[in-house]
Order: sequence, then structure tokens, then C-alpha cells
Amino acid sequence: MKTRSALKLRDELASGERSSREVTEHYLRRIDELDSLGAFVYVSPDAMDAAAAADEKQVRGQIGRLHGLPSAFKDLNEVAGMPTTYGSAAMEHQLATADHPLVARLRSEGVVITGKTQVPEFGLSSYSENLVAPPSRNPLDPRLTSGGSSGGQAAAVAAGMIPVGPGSDGGGSVRIPAAACGLVGLKPSLGRVPSDVVDGYLDAFGAPKMTVSGPLAHDALDAAMLLDAMRGSDHFLPLLRGSYPERLKGLRIGYSTLSPFESAYPITLQAPAREAFERAKRLLEARHRVEPADLHYAGDYPETFARVWTNGLRNIPVDDESLLGELARDFRRRSTARSLEVSLQAASRLKQIAADFVRQWSAHDVILTPAMASTPPEIGYFTRKDADTDYMLQCQYTPYTSMVNVSSVAAITVPITNSSSGMPMSVQLISPRADEGLLLALAKQLGK
Repeated sequence: MKTRSALKLRDELASGERSSREVTEHYLRRIDELDSLGAFVYVSPDAMDAAAAADEKQVRGQIGRLHGLPSAFKDLNEVAGMPTTYGSAAMEHQLATADHPLVARLRSEGVVITGKTQVPEFGLSSYSENLVAPPSRNPLDPRLTSGGSSGGQAAAVAAGMIPVGPGSDGGGSVRIPAAACGLVGLKPSLGRVPSDVVDGYLDAFGAPKMTVSGPLAHDALDAAMLLDAMRGSDHFLPLLRGSYPERLKGLRIGYSTLSPFESAYPITLQAPAREAFERAKRLLEARHRVEPADLHYAGDYPETFARVWTNGLRNIPVDDESLLGELARDFRRRSTARSLEVSLQAASRLKQIAADFVRQWSAHDVILTPAMASTPPEIGYFTRKDADTDYMLQCQYTPYTSMVNVSSVAAITVPITNSSSGMPMSVQLISPRADEGLLLALAKQLGK
């Protein structure tokens, strides 16, 4: 199957030019051939039956937005009839009895589910390694990480095991693996995907939820197609297929390499990341007003973010802590040791910090930052260290993503250049006004 375009494939499936059985068989074969990448932790034995059912529906004219298109879900999302590990050896790996809301949404749009993909334990990390299954490797260089926490999804899309993949992003978990694997990764604003807020916009401690669902794709059109299906409405794909990307010009784009983690850790932007950043500035200058952004980040962000980020670990039922990985075990202990008052104070403070982020960013239409500070590290680079060093190295590798999650706005990572070793390097575009259509159009202008 020569096309990399999920949109073209979707259209061929909808018209009957291709059958879902033909397409699903192709991707299942790819999954089997590329098993050594560790992208998949479970392959559905029912995928071909689901494809056959999709073909029957196509004959009857009963099709959704992604009719017959194979895809997979992170092993943090429950899929009825499939085991869910959450990336942890400490959890019972029982078969899910019901679909996660996002899974149900995309199943209703006709997706053929081929399986579950690798994640870090509880989705905590910017790499996808755990004690349950082999690590997810980067298809462009299997010695390297594919990122996290949607690392298995990114590896699967980049390697052609699925045409497009839904991910989730709680601190960069769509954008980081997308950047690591040379894909477009979109983190929508909080609430843009309805299944993210079925139980409200705030977490148990009163802070805006950090985690949202977003697409990983080869280009902006595929990302827009998947985002529309995740939302259940046609908006972003028609916008991108129209004249909007070509007409879009004159934006005020502020650029910055400042990270809110610099008050706690030394952040060094390596040459490949800087080259991509400078290249993106030049490309954007052809249509827009590109200028330095005068930003000042709160010095207590690193500590405050870490507390809120790990608050949820205290509620995870674990009978045997020895089965947890070191990072999850250490951060869970700290979370359970904190008083409820301290956790609530951290949530309140993070809301103040987030409001200040948005206030500063809003002096511009878009903020441009690097996506990551370096090329993807080798497998084991983080896990060979103690928990504190592991976390510090993650902050240094991905210092620009979590600030978007705490602010509830939208951001996208777009590949721009290749390093001397051949690894793609990306930039991040942030919309302080939560305009995903604007970000997708800019990604298209940048060649994706």
C-alpha cells in the first residue's frame, strides 16, 4: 500500500475503492513484520472480523467519518474485550468490559481497532519503557526512544503500522513522540474533544485537567481528519481543505527559547533543535510578523507542576509497590505523603501560574518554541538513573511542553529539519486563544 495519506485511504474506503479487509490485512502484516519495534503490546484477534463487518456496512451505506480505517489505542485507554495494563506490572491486567469514551467515539466513526500500543507506566514519562513489555523504539533509529507517553502510537504511525493514531497529552505526550518520530502532533485545548471532559473540566484537587486527546499524523490534513472524528463534527478538515491556509498571513508570531523549568534545571538547546527553530522562524517570516516574545516565567513552576502532575498517583490502587518502576514508586510515595492541604495549595497556585502564562502569550497570535531541546535519547537513558535524575533529564529533554497543558490552550509540533544523524527536528506552535484551526493551517504552511 503505497499511500501514507490516511485521508486518501479514508476516502478510498468510503467510496468502496478499497475494502477494509484488504487495508486491515496490510496493516496487521506490518505490525507482525515490525514487532521488534515494540510499538504494540496487544494485537486484536478480532480485527479482521471487524473489517469484514465494516465492508458489509459500506455496501449498505452505513459509514462513519473513519469508516473501515485501521487504528490502535494507547494502553492507557480501555478497549472492551482487550487487556489494559496502564504500562504497570503492579496492576491487574484484566479484560476491559467497556470502551473508554474516546474509544467509543472513534469506534462509532467506523475505526477498525487493531490493538493496544506501548506506554510508560501510568503515562508518566516522555519515553515509553516499562516493566510489562519491551520498550517502544524509534522507527527512524531503533536504538532511540520513540518518546512518550504516546510512544507506541508514534512508532506505529511513523513505521506504517497504522495510518493515523489517537493519543493523549498530559504534559507533552502527543507532541513529544510526534516530534521524536517526525510526525505532526496536536494537543487541542481542554474541552475541544468532548470525551476529555465527560466528568468535568477540573481534577479532584480543583486544577484544570492537564490531559487531553489529540492526533498523531503524517501531516496536518490527516491530523484534522482525526480531530474531527474525535470531536464528532466536521470543522477542521473542511477548513484545511479550503483556502484558509493559503489566505492566512500577517500573524504576530512571538518566538522564545525560554523554559519555565530553567529556575530548577540547566536547559541547553542543542544545535539540531536550534537549527530547526531558526529555520522555522525564516519560513514563517515569509508570511507573518515574527518577533521576540518577552516572557518571564514563575520561579516556583517546576515544584508546583511536579506536585500537581503527581497528585493523581495517590489514588492508584497498588497492592505491591515492589512491582512499580522506580519513577512511579518514588513519585507515588511522595504524593501519598503530602497532605491534602499542600496538594490543594499546589493546584491553586498552578492555576495562577497558568493564567500568567496565557496573559503573556496573548500579546501574540502564536508563540513559537522548540519542540524538544535535543534529538531523542537512547533507550535506557532515563531509566538507568534514580527517580530524581530521571525526572530532571526528562525536563531537560522536553522543557517546553508541560506549560501548555497547565494553561489549557492548544499547541502543535511540526517537523522542520533533520539532524546530521538523520533524526527529524520539530518546533512547537502555541495558540493562546486555543485556535486549533490556526495551528493546523500553520503546520500546512510549514510544509506538513
